[in-house]
Amino acid sequence: MIDASVRTWDEAGAGFRWNVPEHFNIAHAVCDRHADRRDQVALYYENESGDKATYTFGDIKRLSDRFANVLRGLQIQRGDRVAIVLSQRPETAIAHMAIYKIGAIALPLSILFGSDAIDYRLRDSGAKLVITDCTHRDRVDSLTADIPELETVIDCDAEDAAGFWELLHRASDSAHVVDTRADDPALLIYTSGTTGPPKGALVAHRCLYGNLTGFELSQNLFPQPDDLFWTPADWAWTGGLIDGLLVSWYYGVPIVGYAGGKFDPEFACDLMSRYRVRNAFIPPTALKMIRQVDRIRERYDVCLRSVMSAGEAVGAELFQWGREVLGLEINEMWGQSEANYLVGNCSALMEVQPGSMGKPYPGHRVEPVDSCGQALADGEVGELAAYRRGDPVLFLGYWNNDTATKAKYLGEWWGTGDMGYRDDRGYLWFVGRKDDVISSAGYRIGPGEIEDCLLKHPAIAQAAVIGVPDSLRGEIVKAFIVLKSEVHPSDELKAEIQDSVRDRLAAYEYPRAIEFIEELPLTTTGKVRRIELRDRDRKTP
Repeated sequence: MIDASVRTWDEAGAGFRWNVPEHFNIAHAVCDRHADRRDQVALYYENESGDKATYTFGDIKRLSDRFANVLRGLQIQRGDRVAIVLSQRPETAIAHMAIYKIGAIALPLSILFGSDAIDYRLRDSGAKLVITDCTHRDRVDSLTADIPELETVIDCDAEDAAGFWELLHRASDSAHVVDTRADDPALLIYTSGTTGPPKGALVAHRCLYGNLTGFELSQNLFPQPDDLFWTPADWAWTGGLIDGLLVSWYYGVPIVGYAGGKFDPEFACDLMSRYRVRNAFIPPTALKMIRQVDRIRERYDVCLRSVMSAGEAVGAELFQWGREVLGLEINEMWGQSEANYLVGNCSALMEVQPGSMGKPYPGHRVEPVDSCGQALADGEVGELAAYRRGDPVLFLGYWNNDTATKAKYLGEWWGTGDMGYRDDRGYLWFVGRKDDVISSAGYRIGPGEIEDCLLKHPAIAQAAVIGVPDSLRGEIVKAFIVLKSEVHPSDELKAEIQDSVRDRLAAYEYPRAIEFIEELPLTTTGKVRRIELRDRDRKTP
C-alpha cells in the first residue's frame, strides 16, 4: 500500500486513493494466495504447559480447507454465524480461515467471558456452531439446551470422532473458496463499551483492506526483512485478530501465538526474546506492567523494531520509557471495532508528539465535529468522527440494531463517541469518552492527561480517573490508584500525589479524592471500566 521508499508522512499520503476490489475474501488474501510461501512459517505456537508447534502457510491452507469441508458437512451455510471460544491456539486461526472460505460469519468470543456474556452473544447472534476447548466446554454445554439455534459444539481437545482434529483427519484437504464480495460480512465482534449492553459490530471482508495503511505505518513501514509479529491481545478482539494475526499473514509474515493465562510481563519479555519478535501490538496496560520489570535490557535480549499501542492513551511518561528502555518510539494508534486503524503515528516518518493520537492514516478522514456534524476549527474540542464515504474500514452496522447504527451517524460522519481536538500541525488529541469528560467548575477535563501525570509518581503502578458529583463544582476529579507492591497507602501519600498533579498540571485538575484499590476493573480488551468505578464511588459511604 505505502511505498517503502517514502521519507515523510506527507509523501506517504500524497495522492493516496483506495482501490478496493469488488470481490475480496480474507482467507484468500491472508492464506491461499501465499502459494509461493507454502513452506514458510506462518505460526509459532506454544502454551503455558510448554508444548510447542510450528505451522507453515501450506499447513494453514491445508488444514483450513479440511475444516471448511467439515463445516459444510455440518450444514453451515453462507451467512451463518460460527462462534470461536478459544485463546491464541492454532485451531483459532484455522477456524477463522475456514469460516471465511465458506462465506460464513466468524463470531470470536473471549475465553475470559463468563456464562452470561457468552449466552447473550450466542443468543443475539443466532450462532449455529461453537468451536471451543475442554476448559470452556462445560460452560458452553450448559447453554446449548436453551439456545435452539445452536446445533453443534466442536471441542478442540476431544479425542473422539466429534473432536476438532478427528473431524479434520476425515475431511478432504481441497476446498472451494466462496467468491465473496468485499462488502459481504466476515466478522461479528461485540463491543465492550463502558456503558450499555454489548452491540455486535458486523464487519465486512473489506475491513482488512482498510486496515493496511495504518498497520504498515504504525509498524514503521511493515514489512521489513526478518519481521515477526506478536501481541498479547486476545485473537477474539479486533486488536489481536485484525491488528495482529490477519494483517501479518496478509504480508506473509509469521506471528507468535501463545495460549496462556493472565498476562505476565516477565514471561512476555522472555517470549519476545526467544522468538526474536520484531513487531508488536502491546496495549498501554500491558506496557505499564512491562515497565515494572527490573533490568529488562540486562536480563532479556528484546529486539523490537516497532511497537503499536492502542485501547487507552499511551501518554508522555510511557512514551519516554519506550524510548529509553526499549530503544524505540511507541506508535500510538486509535480506532474502534466499528472503524479500526483510523489515526496513529509512524515514528519512522514523523515527529511523534507524546500524548497525541497522531494523524489520520492515508485513506481515512477524521475530524472533531459538533453535534450537527460540522467540522470544528483547530483547538476546538468535539466528537472525533470518521468520514464514511469510500472508507473500506467502516463496519456494516450493528447486528439487528438499525436504531443504534443510525444514532451514531452525524450526516456523512461516523461518530465514535470519543472527544478530542486537532492542533495547528494536524495532530489529533484525545480528551475522553463523551461520558468520561469531567466538567468541574466550568472546566472540561479529560482523564487521560491526569492519569499520565499520576503514573509519573514513583509509588503508582496503575491509575484511572473519573468525575464524581460535587455540590459546589458540579464534579470533582477522583483517582483510583493501584500502588506498587512495596508501597503502602497513607494520608501522607495521598497529599503527596495531589501536590504532584497540582504542580504538574493545574489546580483544577488535581484529584480532590483518591481511593487506593488492589486492581482496576478492566474490560476483556484491557480497557478501564469506568462505569464500575462510578458504581464503586456511589456505594462508598
